[in-house]
Amino acid sequence: MPHMPLASFRSPLWGLRPSQVFPRSYPLSTQSKPHGSSLSRRNHEAKKKRQREKQAALEAGVARKSKSPAESSKSWTPKEVVVYEIPTKRGEKKDVSRVLPPAYSPRYVEAAWYSWWVREGFFKPEYQTRLPQATGETFSMCIPPPNVTGSLHIGHALTVAIQDALVRWHRMCGDEVLWVPGSDHAGIATQAVVEKQLWKEQGVRRHELSREDFLREVWKWKEEKGGEICEQLQALGASLDWDRECFTMDADSSVAVTEAFVRLYEAGLLYRNQQLVNWSCALRSAISDIEVESRPLPGRTELRLPGCPIPVSFGLLVSVAFPVDGEPDTEIVVGTTRPETLPGDVAVAVHPDDSRYTHLHGRQLRHPLTGQLLPLVTDSAVQPHMGTGAVKVTPAHSLADAELGARHGLSPLSVIAEDGTMTSLCGDWLQGLHRFVAREKIMSALRERGLFRGLQNHPMVLPICSRSGDVVEYLLKSQWFVRCREMGDRAAQAVESGALELSPSFHQKNWQHWFSHIGDWCISRQLWWGHQIPAYLVVEEQTKGDREDCWVVGRTEAEARKIASELTGRPAAELILQRDPDVLDTWFSSALFPFAALGWPQETPDLTRFYPLSLLETGSDLLFFWVGRMVMLGTQLTGQLPFSKVLQEKLRDGNLDSTELAIAAAAQRKDFPHGIPECGTDALRFTLCSHGALGGDLHLSVSEVLSSRHFCNKIWNALRFILNALGEKFVPQPAEELSPSSPMDAWILSRLAHTARECGRGFLAQELSLVTHALHHFWLHNLCDVYLEAVKPVLLYSPRPQGPPQVLFSCADIGLRLLAPLMPFLAEELWQRLPPRPGGSSAPSISVAPYPTACSLEHWHQPELEQRFSRVQEAVQALRALRATYQLTKARPRVLLQSSEPEEQGLFEAFLEPLGTLGHCGAVGFLPPGVLAPSGWAQAPLNDTIQVYMELQGLVDPQTHLSLLAARRHKLQKQLDGLMAWTPSDGETETKRQQRLSSLELELSKLDKAASHLRQLMDACPSPREL
Repeated sequence: MPHMPLASFRSPLWGLRPSQVFPRSYPLSTQSKPHGSSLSRRNHEAKKKRQREKQAALEAGVARKSKSPAESSKSWTPKEVVVYEIPTKRGEKKDVSRVLPPAYSPRYVEAAWYSWWVREGFFKPEYQTRLPQATGETFSMCIPPPNVTGSLHIGHALTVAIQDALVRWHRMCGDEVLWVPGSDHAGIATQAVVEKQLWKEQGVRRHELSREDFLREVWKWKEEKGGEICEQLQALGASLDWDRECFTMDADSSVAVTEAFVRLYEAGLLYRNQQLVNWSCALRSAISDIEVESRPLPGRTELRLPGCPIPVSFGLLVSVAFPVDGEPDTEIVVGTTRPETLPGDVAVAVHPDDSRYTHLHGRQLRHPLTGQLLPLVTDSAVQPHMGTGAVKVTPAHSLADAELGARHGLSPLSVIAEDGTMTSLCGDWLQGLHRFVAREKIMSALRERGLFRGLQNHPMVLPICSRSGDVVEYLLKSQWFVRCREMGDRAAQAVESGALELSPSFHQKNWQHWFSHIGDWCISRQLWWGHQIPAYLVVEEQTKGDREDCWVVGRTEAEARKIASELTGRPAAELILQRDPDVLDTWFSSALFPFAALGWPQETPDLTRFYPLSLLETGSDLLFFWVGRMVMLGTQLTGQLPFSKVLQEKLRDGNLDSTELAIAAAAQRKDFPHGIPECGTDALRFTLCSHGALGGDLHLSVSEVLSSRHFCNKIWNALRFILNALGEKFVPQPAEELSPSSPMDAWILSRLAHTARECGRGFLAQELSLVTHALHHFWLHNLCDVYLEAVKPVLLYSPRPQGPPQVLFSCADIGLRLLAPLMPFLAEELWQRLPPRPGGSSAPSISVAPYPTACSLEHWHQPELEQRFSRVQEAVQALRALRATYQLTKARPRVLLQSSEPEEQGLFEAFLEPLGTLGHCGAVGFLPPGVLAPSGWAQAPLNDTIQVYMELQGLVDPQTHLSLLAARRHKLQKQLDGLMAWTPSDGETETKRQQRLSSLELELSKLDKAASHLRQLMDACPSPREL
């Protein structure tokens, strides 16, 4: 997962200065309002001058507003911060009796709510069983335990946002929900952090302390530093049951880990053996595959490595001659990128069909450093077309060579020690040298002996330890391994049969491939921090030849001693047992998390009620290392899959290469000169969920989060307007009793019912992008842009009609409940301020209020009405386009609609008043079919049967506007000519060019038509200058 800091989106947050979002309402006009013809000539001319200046400013403003939404959303300047300053003890309910601040401020909104939610127990399944909407169904998840070593990054925020939205939705729907929090002890990472701290603060190395003393220091560090993750989860609004928090090194987890190890051993799935492992010389421990970073090198690359006194060059191929024994002038040249392993070579291999070496089959070669005889072996795994077709065989330091050596019975020679120095098998001249210092000495020796045959650039992939930055070695070590083949086959079969669903489904192919090639899993780690392996070496009084070590496994030393007594036939009291000092791979305990966190191996009520989990949601980079191992061990140890569905997501922090990063950084500084704005939890959550969990890589931009913050502000101001409209004595009706009193009321309630249906569909499919899209469209485009604007003049009527306030309340109440799983803080802050419904039966918090369903709102759904109103919205857009073309700013011109179809006229009759309000026009009427429009009216066709006419006579100065239109036309024509002269090189760019050409031609056509109208006006009525 990427490591974009989560702090960029956390409080403290910049506040906003008070602003009036909704303009002052205008009463519905009954006639046109020309610029006062009764004014004196002097005043008239002064007004015309001001109008021209305003029009010029408007012209510049329109150009600025033509930017894309993404561009405009970037504009941001620091504003004063609004904070919640009412004294409130932790866990007490927030005081919502005060008036809402004039603008949305995340710092104000997010204060105090979380601790109250936790204290009231809203996140506990026991509370949810008492809800009126309780279904009796369960929904359980566990959080992917973040490492205790540090802070959450934006990848964690993505996982938490998706999981919490699903959890909150199920809780509001009445399910008994358990979401288990936890953190991982992160063996290697935590030990490294504490070792650095000990050295920095006390000047002490780990090995200077006893194991017990060092572990005491680690636990001390964990208690002091490990709480930051919990604080961040709470800041994100994660509705976790903190009473069930699990840490992978706590007592219950240790019991589960020991039990799992013993059961796997007794089932024959655990064994100890000497094999090649990934080894970090800097950490002096084996590491897992996920901790090996494959770094591609284009050729010669110089690196500085921990513990090495000199820079080391990689990406070079060294050619070395191996003389053929008995033939002084004959040699075989091999290439190697690791000359430091030459002392460990035990053979040279060629392909049996390689004609270059057929005559040398069965011969022996002289080692270029020691002169010892080495066999020339033939093996079909050798690739004859690579290099010289001959390879050196080093079984103790290469995975491929180990397999080749085993096929030919070659004994490995370990020439690199655990600390990365050369062993005694290399001879006195190399023993104790750092392996990369030894490399240079070996190269010099080859030159001196005349066996060096060249050095050339060689692209390669270098394995790097992600924890230490050192080059990974492959060393032969006696370790504990898990046999994975049988369990892996079951995991693959679970996906193939459909018992386990992976989403997106394209992960299934990778899943099957990984398990079909799975090897045994090394679980030993040479650390002190972690679960010490519950295996004991039976120390014999006398070494009996080359007999293998005797190991026993037990839950306790007493149990192990009893087993050892039975195994050796000796009294238990006489035996000496030494516990394996190694600890288990962190992934071993993490693989047990879904059931260990619920109390396994005991049959706890939580395990019985909530296992298997309903869902696992995590990053796609953990599919094999964590998800696959959970499936293997969960199925083996509990007899059940730990979950039936896995949601995978992946967030990327960018797709720029290093050469573009500087340009991008400069652009970001330009877009955000005051720094990245802190947008708040709700905006971040909404943005992350808007991408959904079912796609591929996710690219997050700051502008998107800032746009979501603006959306929060829009909701905030909508509620301020609604609360003001409701007044103090408002009493809401039950939703089931609310019947719309006007077509506009019916339309917005239908849109609300439609939004509830879309949200339910998105949550059921776990496609959160559907939910965010539906909510964004309802709040912004249906409620704020249309209904609130249309209802403003209605609310000014005296007496005020009773219907609109009830509709406003239902839109706020239901709309906020629909929003709550995604924006919990904002939804709670605003919902708590709504008037309570009669009867006092409402939920104490929106987090446990019933989630609106399509079924409960079906009586409001009128798709035919929505379809009819969409035609009205087309007319509104046409009117606004005419106003923009003729730059009518304050005037409210009369409008006429003309239709050749009588039924279409009936469609508009019900919406004449909102049509005029939304179109910023005066009175709206009908022009009978076939009748010519009055002179001086602009025309715009809606379709083949409907025409819209807008009055211009007396509202515009034709001469002034003609000059403005000419300037705009000249600018657009210049753009058109430039596009016509440009020929793109690819098809995609050509398509965009054609689209832009069509757009420009349409705009020019509109300008020409407008100019024609203005010239007709000039002919019909001279301008004031000519009077």
